[in-house]
Amino acid sequence: MAKPAAAGVQPDVGARFGATRRRTLALCEPLTAEDMMVQSCPEASPAKWHLAHTAWFFESFVLRELLPGYRLFNPDFPWLFNSYYESFSVFPEKRLRASFSRPALREVLRYREHVDEGMERLLEGDPDPEAVKRIELGVNHEEQHQELLLTDILHAFFTNPLRPKYRERGNEGTREPGEKATENDESSDRAFVATQPFRDETAERIRRPDSSFQEYEGGLREIGHAGEGFCFDNELPRHRLWLEPFALADGLVTCEEFAEFMADGGYQRPELWLSAGWAAVQSNGWRAPLYWMHEDGDWNLFTLRGSLPLKGREAMAVSQVSFYEADAYARWAGRRLPTEFEWETAAEGRPVEGNLLDSGHLMPGPTSRNQDRSRSQYFGDCWEWTASAYLGYPGFKPLEGSLGEYNGKFMSGQMVLRGGSCVTPDAHIRASYRNFFAPETRWQFSGIRLAR
Repeated sequence: MAKPAAAGVQPDVGARFGATRRRTLALCEPLTAEDMMVQSCPEASPAKWHLAHTAWFFESFVLRELLPGYRLFNPDFPWLFNSYYESFSVFPEKRLRASFSRPALREVLRYREHVDEGMERLLEGDPDPEAVKRIELGVNHEEQHQELLLTDILHAFFTNPLRPKYRERGNEGTREPGEKATENDESSDRAFVATQPFRDETAERIRRPDSSFQEYEGGLREIGHAGEGFCFDNELPRHRLWLEPFALADGLVTCEEFAEFMADGGYQRPELWLSAGWAAVQSNGWRAPLYWMHEDGDWNLFTLRGSLPLKGREAMAVSQVSFYEADAYARWAGRRLPTEFEWETAAEGRPVEGNLLDSGHLMPGPTSRNQDRSRSQYFGDCWEWTASAYLGYPGFKPLEGSLGEYNGKFMSGQMVLRGGSCVTPDAHIRASYRNFFAPETRWQFSGIRLAR
């Protein structure tokens, strides 16, 4: 969590709060009320629930405790929109969130307005450092839900037989409501797509050359968040550990490279898979990444901009693969996945730039093959699976009270991902940021960077 804010910092916190709340609503603009009720898998949540829960967070952990005289919008909402905070209140089963036809969407929007009015009063009153810390946490929490909202909508539209499009153009995703598209949006989309033909099963097996790996010295390294600014509790404390010399690929695995794995029988070869991974392949019938569709002899990819041919996009970073698929591909390629500590060592000090939510593309782009290794891209496109289990750092202490359940209680059975994706807000990501999901998770924008 953030360190106490310095005097005079609240205007910046207030501005980011307002911008974040507006963006969440803007991301819902293309959706109908019916779209916002869909929960297409137990891991996902309806968009309407995301709208309500992010208001619930500010009401529950900021306004109720820190704004004198604040009145609850609805006495049922504190438990109805609780996600998983056992010590805060009871809550409905997650997989049943699609049954929340009431409260109506208009009431959820009024709830957000009520909470925003309370937050404005708090911000106008020169909030103390504890309030600023919690507002920063709430803003970052809502940014996480912006990413989840988009990944959940992608899955919902994929399960819809009509396969609707969320956006027609790339740059609309971050505009303010009512802002019009420009001619540059469409030309940007065209430039974003590689033009070379997609090589399918007839192509020869690809081996990434050693020259595409950047070497790093081993030794004693410091890991974890350092300096000022916000971080989550799971990024602390900063600590030292020993690394052997290693090398990381200067770009993510591409669709073409992953297609070679598929063509070489990757999904039919148990020797490439961890035992649990092979069981997942067999039980789920995996034969390709999620959202890859083999239709009329060609591969198509379902995206937030609808179904697109993979031909012409062979340089695009492969996405929506599980940890098990990433690990199996690395074995097939004669490489391995990096540890989260190797990844952070390579990314620390690099500028946070790349294909993130603010780019507006809303899908992974061509993976970088940058001859200037100091400019290799480590942020955006896809979250990158690491070989590291999600555990607390030495000396980790969760936040006090119910907020201590935010991260710490999930430190079992999860794997760490790094780097952010094409739907991660730019201001949200940093080198020390630790995302985590169960190893079979595929509905996130998750990809592969190789190590050796």
